[in-house]
Amino acid sequence: MSKGICILAYSGGLDTSVCIRWIIENYNLDVIACLVEVGQEQDENVEFIAAKALQIGAIESLVLDARDEFAQEYVALSLMTNGMYENKYPLVSALSRPLISKRLVEIAQQKGASYIAHGCTGKGNDQVRFENSIAALDPTITILGPVREWDLTTREKEMDYAEKFGIPIPTSKKRPYSVDDNMVGRAIECGVLEDPDVAPPEDVYTITQDPKRKDAPDEEIITLSFEGGLPTAINGEAMDMVELIIKLNLITGPHGIGRIDMVENRLIGVKSREIYECPGMMTLITAHKALEELTLERDLMHYKLTLEQEWSRLVYSGMWFSPLKLAIDAFMAQTQTFVTGDIRLSLYRGNCVVVGRTSPYSLYSYGLATYDSADQFNHKAAKGFMELYSLPIKVWSEVQAELHKQADKDSAECSAPSSTTGPTVGKAGKPGGCF
Repeated sequence: MSKGICILAYSGGLDTSVCIRWIIENYNLDVIACLVEVGQEQDENVEFIAAKALQIGAIESLVLDARDEFAQEYVALSLMTNGMYENKYPLVSALSRPLISKRLVEIAQQKGASYIAHGCTGKGNDQVRFENSIAALDPTITILGPVREWDLTTREKEMDYAEKFGIPIPTSKKRPYSVDDNMVGRAIECGVLEDPDVAPPEDVYTITQDPKRKDAPDEEIITLSFEGGLPTAINGEAMDMVELIIKLNLITGPHGIGRIDMVENRLIGVKSREIYECPGMMTLITAHKALEELTLERDLMHYKLTLEQEWSRLVYSGMWFSPLKLAIDAFMAQTQTFVTGDIRLSLYRGNCVVVGRTSPYSLYSYGLATYDSADQFNHKAAKGFMELYSLPIKVWSEVQAELHKQADKDSAECSAPSSTTGPTVGKAGKPGGCF
């Protein structure tokens, strides 16, 4: 009887490297390791990582290049939405998980596999993102989560297991960080970072540099061009999304842009201290917001802000393929029709500041905004507008004044000395009069 096949979401890191051996031993399944490229910064080259999976025991090791799809269909949607969970985290890992899940399901269907496995812990968000996405795409597949089941309860125990079976891993007990990354940025946790009162050591960062260092670069001015809500050029040089994001990381990283240290609320109810570095994406979001300020009508912009938070929550919570998220996608796409123009930014010592903005669809009118002689605003019209605009609050205030006046009168009557003996009869026919 032939063994079943399990498709493993493989990264070459500690958890998924150990997962290969553990699944073979405990489930008696053949493992196909599947590494989906979404712009990761690899300590080791992809060929070595793929070969390592075979060395550990996988029957096949696949590398799937999904960088273009990731940039054009996932990062692009997030940028149009200004996606930031809790208004800080630009959804680094949350964006890649549904795409990785989609590719895993495709491979499972091609290979006739009944199982898909991931290396997520039982108290993280990624388990939800993988499993929700896989269930949405193919509910017949059985999902395995070895890290939730095994007795390797610490990263140190996993490292011991790896050493015992000769599994090559990129982590060490001196540098035990858990890192996930893609072209959007890096997410770092574990080790000393688990104490929210400890400043992150400089060695957790790799794509940004300390903005306080003495040799930090001088101010740099860059211009980002957008068409229909998406970036198309840096300093006038046109490029596709993948190239643009990678180049922007290289430009903004040395300035220390995009370092995030936050305590976030995980989906499962735990607060978690997370470190992120997302230089290019945070720069793009800053520029995109500035362009929307210039081109979106007021009510549309205000309503979009409320849906941005809901969209970010849904994506963070693994609901990429949900009906609500897909409906919000359609709304967001419609809002971007006229989000076209150029944004000029100053990069300096960790700060990314908008210093200029232009658009052929700008709703900014100098004649209406200025206070100089070019002023075209009808100031006399403001008087009638204010009378109507303030009418509801004026009526409310008048009614409240009458109520307070009556309350003061009733209070005075209750406190006046009685000219009769014995209990008085109040307005409600009750003894005492003040009830």
